[in-house]
Amino acid sequence: MTETFDMALIQRGARLRRSPYFEATLRDGCRSYTVYNHMFLPTRYDDLHAEYEKLLNGVTVWDVSVERQVEITGPDAFEFTNLLTPRDLSKCAVGQGKYVLIGAADGGIVNDPVLLRLAENHFWLALADSDVLLYAKGIALNAGLDVEIREPDVSPMQVQGPKSKEVVRRLFGDDVVKLPYYWFLETDLDGIPVVVTRTGWSGEVGYEIYLRDGSRGVELWDRVLEAGRDLGISPTGPSDIRRIEAGILNYGIDMTLDTNPYEVGLGWQVDFDQEGDFIGREALVRIAEEGPRRLLAGIEISGAPLDLNMDRWPVRGGGANGDGGAIGFVTSAVYSPRLGKNIGYALVPTAVGELGTRLAVTTPDGERDAVVVPRPFVDPGKEIPKS
Repeated sequence: MTETFDMALIQRGARLRRSPYFEATLRDGCRSYTVYNHMFLPTRYDDLHAEYEKLLNGVTVWDVSVERQVEITGPDAFEFTNLLTPRDLSKCAVGQGKYVLIGAADGGIVNDPVLLRLAENHFWLALADSDVLLYAKGIALNAGLDVEIREPDVSPMQVQGPKSKEVVRRLFGDDVVKLPYYWFLETDLDGIPVVVTRTGWSGEVGYEIYLRDGSRGVELWDRVLEAGRDLGISPTGPSDIRRIEAGILNYGIDMTLDTNPYEVGLGWQVDFDQEGDFIGREALVRIAEEGPRRLLAGIEISGAPLDLNMDRWPVRGGGANGDGGAIGFVTSAVYSPRLGKNIGYALVPTAVGELGTRLAVTTPDGERDAVVVPRPFVDPGKEIPKS
């Protein structure tokens, strides 16, 4: 596969960056990439349903170094980082991570990173696909706070699936296996410096290994694969099937700068009782009082299995036989093999987001009936990744 895959099909020149694991992903048979945070993200090595089964039943490794870090340090790093997010970071201990939102003044969502607190005034933001480094530097320009903001040499990979615990135990010992959900440990693997976190984007048991020396990417990749070889470890892309089942949102489509936390079911992220101020507080107070005008609803779509949508599918009210024009759109939808259903999210007016509401979705295969259902679709208490 590495002899026939032509990277020039998706890149001309050196503007797009390659990860420290890039050569290993090519060698190991990656069949497609997308561009994410100005870098290449491997999306699949095998049939996507086969990769989904490997994730559910075994252990997989993903190159997610596209989760670029914004590092915030300095005497005022806590105050500044707390300013960026509506979540109260005084409740985040050193050695702990938090899923957070980065907010805009109008209440919109700039990004939804995983935040790691490495010291009292030392933070990493592991980014989704948007330029938070530039945004943070712009905010700092007029914040009057003493902070340093940069992108460090840090490149994550994910080890996900029910056998991931044994892989990281073999690599890093029992202390890593004992980590609670969303906590982390700074360590090394025979001199390769890393941070290992109990996090992931899969809804399964999983870990992220944050490499702190990009020159050793292929070496680390190979060590991880060797540790899981007898367990059937496989490199894969992130699984959209599994993340939709788990209710995980993808920044750039399920939430954007034009959506707010209350619309997408993340109002629990907003803490008005905290002592510190945060960007967007005034707008979010108003939205909370008035209620959101739209909701990101969970939906089931009838009919034959659908592939992951490549654009926004229009949504109408009243089912496939209903009248009227589009009232919203599907953000993400895919067929779930375990549920035997097409599942996804639709951004629709609040009144239409009530459970049981019948909708119609215009797919590439024609119009189909849909119904609003609870999300997440699988494991609503997140017992699996916490186990």
